[in-house]
Amino acid sequence: MISRPPLPRAAAPWLLAGALAFGNPAFAQTYPAWTADVYYTAGTVVTYNGRIYKATVNQTDYASTGWNPTNASLWTDIGAASGPAPAPTPAPTPAPTPAPTPAPEPAGTWSASAAYPVGAVVSYQGVNYKANWWTQGDNPSTHNGPTGSGQPWTIVSGTPAPSPAPSPAPAPTPAPSPAPTPAPAPAPSPTPAPPPGKHQLIGYWHNFTNPAGPTFPISEVPAAYDVIVVAFADDGGNGAITFNLDAGFGGESRFIADVATARAKGKKVVLSFGGQNGTVTLNNATQVTNFVNSVEAILRKYGFDGIDIDLESGAGVSWGAAVQTNLVTAVKQLKARIGSSFYLSMAPEHPYVQGGFVASSGIWGAYLPIIDGLRDELSVLHVQYYNNGAVYTPYSTQGLAEGSTDMLVAASRMLIEGFTTNNGTGSYVFRGIRPDQVAFGLPSGPSSANSGQASLGNITAALNCLTRLTQCGAIKPPVAYPTLKGVMTWSINWDKKDGQSFSNGVRNALNALP
Repeated sequence: MISRPPLPRAAAPWLLAGALAFGNPAFAQTYPAWTADVYYTAGTVVTYNGRIYKATVNQTDYASTGWNPTNASLWTDIGAASGPAPAPTPAPTPAPTPAPTPAPEPAGTWSASAAYPVGAVVSYQGVNYKANWWTQGDNPSTHNGPTGSGQPWTIVSGTPAPSPAPSPAPAPTPAPSPAPTPAPAPAPSPTPAPPPGKHQLIGYWHNFTNPAGPTFPISEVPAAYDVIVVAFADDGGNGAITFNLDAGFGGESRFIADVATARAKGKKVVLSFGGQNGTVTLNNATQVTNFVNSVEAILRKYGFDGIDIDLESGAGVSWGAAVQTNLVTAVKQLKARIGSSFYLSMAPEHPYVQGGFVASSGIWGAYLPIIDGLRDELSVLHVQYYNNGAVYTPYSTQGLAEGSTDMLVAASRMLIEGFTTNNGTGSYVFRGIRPDQVAFGLPSGPSSANSGQASLGNITAALNCLTRLTQCGAIKPPVAYPTLKGVMTWSINWDKKDGQSFSNGVRNALNALP
């Protein structure tokens, strides 16, 4: 998590140590005692500490995470394990094969500028397609596949016209080994991809005083940083965002001048909203409009390049919450007003992203639809790999420790290569994003976070593994990702207080990459 005052905060539920499970003798034969590290399907009934619980999602309660049936995001408390036992969810009785359902009628012809919700049906070149999730700009004729394929569209009726055979082309020049990601060249994006070899160090600058020290001028940010993320804007209510410059900075005129100077040097300066205690309310169209209007005014007044989304626990980002769709709508409207130079980054905690691999309920994986909805607007995603324990990935049966090379490599692979929720059995498929949209977020030193600190050796090894396939540990990508964006840190202020050992070391490692 990215901290903002006040500092004290209760430990997150997924960090609490799990208690031992005890089955109730009266129902030992009907309902087994819950056990850690066992895969449970939704509807499974177990006993735990004298109570009966039903699984609400497919899941594995790994012992190292401390998850157990008291986690309301994963289990429903049915009641005390006494008296008549409730029957478990019965298996459905096989039904006769129903008659084929007529294909749904399309709502209209597909348009590249229109946004389509999940289930929407459109026609394109005589073929009807159904949206598998929220999508915009993905041509259904070239982005379709069966459910679970990772494509945004599925054909529901009609047959696409066959593509003409391509003309023979000269043999391509052999690519250097290892070859880049074997993916089709992306279509031009409103945010141009950086040139190969451009790797960035991204840091958060405090707009407040804390134990790292008082606020200092933007002009004093170490030269090693490419992107300065100003933390934080504030919730103005009813969707609006405000920015209240710290009184110790020296005034708005100085701040505006410093931002302009940093940008003239080629740096990006962006405004973050959220943080440890930050919120934003986006429940309806009025609040979306208020958000867009207020943020546009702030960006233009102070000269910010764009925004950073850092909504954490308490901000209401969960599966089914209105903010999942309204935030996507708001950011798209904002970019339409600002133009192609608009910069967008996100800094979710890893339970909100890779956590979807374990369960897709509550906060677990709840950022995935937001990332998918804004993939074309996204400049960089730098997930926070600290303060939240081990990361579970498709590449290991065990959780990968914070700060380890394997964790940084595996978590980055998940963002680039994509994954399916609920241990590969869920209905939501995250398609992955470009390597140049991926950075990993780490504490700058021992004082800036409770856990997750990584040594310079581990950071360097992870960067080299991802971009060169060298210095890998047990987990290695199938191909190199030489355009990986880089590293984010909380924070510039803590790094400066600690003598800039983090930024100097990481800057050297980034400069040495391909």
